[in-house]
Amino acid sequence: MGDMLVRLYDLPAWGPHAERMSSAGVVLRRARAYEMHQVAYWAGTVFSRPWQAEVTAGVSRQPSTVFIALQGERLVGFACYDTTALGVAGPVGVDESMRGQGVGQALMVRVMHAMWDAGYAYAAIGSAGPTAFYEKTLGAIAIPDSTPGLYHDRIDQPPRDVHGG
Repeated sequence: MGDMLVRLYDLPAWGPHAERMSSAGVVLRRARAYEMHQVAYWAGTVFSRPWQAEVTAGVSRQPSTVFIALQGERLVGFACYDTTALGVAGPVGVDESMRGQGVGQALMVRVMHAMWDAGYAYAAIGSAGPTAFYEKTLGAIAIPDSTPGLYHDRIDQPPRDVHGG
């Protein structure tokens, strides 16, 4: 999967996404420091350990660069930016039961607006998964020759248990 580029000065409006989420009883907001372990654990359990690390990095920043989607008190999605590298959005994950309801779109539009507000003109989406989703939602375009991209020199061994396992 290659990287994609988003023009932040040409984003879809946030309002319709906010209204759709409100109608569905979903609240989007920045993850807070005291929630870091819960959000990171969820991302690591539902998606992957590398995503858990990215959530931890993003929530550690001030302001947090992790947005979460909550339905009541239930975490149903997250999206990050400025975690592994500045100017890069992702990962984004939505609970399987909530997919197709606009949560991922709302999270990504919210993240892109936050990046614009932080002073970025463009955002990269690292190792973009469903490229059609990003093209439709954000007008993202593929960055040529961006595979394997940012994660090209990843450590290829499982983490060790802190207790010697």
